[in-house]
Amino acid sequence: MFLLKYIHIIIISINTILAFYVVFRRKRSVATAWAWLIILLIFPILGFILYGFFGRGLSQENLFAINKQNHIGLRNVQKMIPRFQKRAGKSDTAHKAQVAIEYFNQNREAPLSKNNQVKLYTDGHEKFQDLMLDIEKARETINVEYYSFYNDNIGNQILNLLVKKAKEGIKVRLIYDAWGSFGATSKWFDKLRKAGGEVLPFITSRNMILRYRINYHLHRKIVVIDGRIAWTGGFNVGDQYLGKKKKFGYWRDTHVRIVGSAALLLQERFVMDWNASITKISQVITFSEKLFPDLNEDEITEHNVATQIVADGPDSEIPYMRNGMMRLMLLARKRLWIQTPYLIPDDAMIATWQIIVNSGVDLRIMIPSKPDHPFIYRATQWYANQLTKMGIKIYIYDNGFLHAKTIVGDFDYAVVGSMNQDYRSYSLNFEDMAVFYDSNINHELAQIFEEDMKNAHLLTIEEIQNQSHYLRSLQSFSRLLSPIL
Repeated sequence: MFLLKYIHIIIISINTILAFYVVFRRKRSVATAWAWLIILLIFPILGFILYGFFGRGLSQENLFAINKQNHIGLRNVQKMIPRFQKRAGKSDTAHKAQVAIEYFNQNREAPLSKNNQVKLYTDGHEKFQDLMLDIEKARETINVEYYSFYNDNIGNQILNLLVKKAKEGIKVRLIYDAWGSFGATSKWFDKLRKAGGEVLPFITSRNMILRYRINYHLHRKIVVIDGRIAWTGGFNVGDQYLGKKKKFGYWRDTHVRIVGSAALLLQERFVMDWNASITKISQVITFSEKLFPDLNEDEITEHNVATQIVADGPDSEIPYMRNGMMRLMLLARKRLWIQTPYLIPDDAMIATWQIIVNSGVDLRIMIPSKPDHPFIYRATQWYANQLTKMGIKIYIYDNGFLHAKTIVGDFDYAVVGSMNQDYRSYSLNFEDMAVFYDSNINHELAQIFEEDMKNAHLLTIEEIQNQSHYLRSLQSFSRLLSPIL
């Protein structure tokens, strides 16, 4: 008995020493460090197994492959954009957000383009219908990049259409995140490869188990057709995004279709992600006018929406997109309306929102009423409760599942993208977003928000007080682990 007790003490002591060493030897936020420390101390052996898969940073091999990529088309796009700046319409509000524009355009990698036509989508049926029409009309190239590409009805419809286009001689490439695309095995994609298309899992989802790193995901949703039409936003490819899963009910998301030079910037992002993920030198994408066509005056429409395409990921030491969002949000003087399915902000974002709401700005955040991931949703509820107490209006969407990732600031700018308001999007996922400096797009997204409010209710102090002790305990525990969710 004494020997067992002695062995137990030794194991606990060694585990504690190793826990502190493992967690604090790597540069990370204090919140993340303590969250992992809790896991390692509460679960002595299991905790280290979980840390091995989820806690370590990107492998040096992956970091090198991602960071070494060149901007093969950016210079051409930068030269092209100034030709159209004089075409800015009355709805252009870029002059009001110059400080944010300059922040996002660090190293001249996110230039502002103004010759864009933008259409918003909030319903999956309409989005997929129009997306497939664009794919059907493709004449040169189709590049597809999704976090989730499911092997289900809509997934097979789109895959079969890509196969058809590949057989017609169109160059088709597809990147997917293997962790987010359950059922979409390499074998399932073989028919596209046999038709002449190319398919790759994103670099961070290749050999996930062998490399013991499964915490970093391609969360972007990008489709670019002929270098002229691009799609991005919140919708992935799957039946649940059409409201066909009973668990979620109606799926409310937001996506955009962009025609113009901003499509070339999304093309640039796809190319870099592709070249980081290749396994053979023959797969590398080099500059081509088919990928980066020179837009001419005839292709410029009356709807010249000033647009910036911004992308970020854990390969960067600084949370570039999160910081940029905070800079953009701080421009708000009258209203700031946000939609996000996951509300797990870090201290910096919370401080930003406190400043904004205490300055008299109408700050509203809309979240879903049901969980996508139960544990994460409890953390979302905890933050929703705390933000409500700070004077921030939290609306809970009751008509299905809200998956939109949007921001509406004053009457001047708006954001649609893949980035949630949580730790994962801030620092673990590879994300993208389109920032629109346009009063018309701002007005349209504000109207969408107001329509969603008709199917939502305002979280009140009374509702929070009526939550059970058990629910509050789950929320508090989930919140402790929120930096690593």
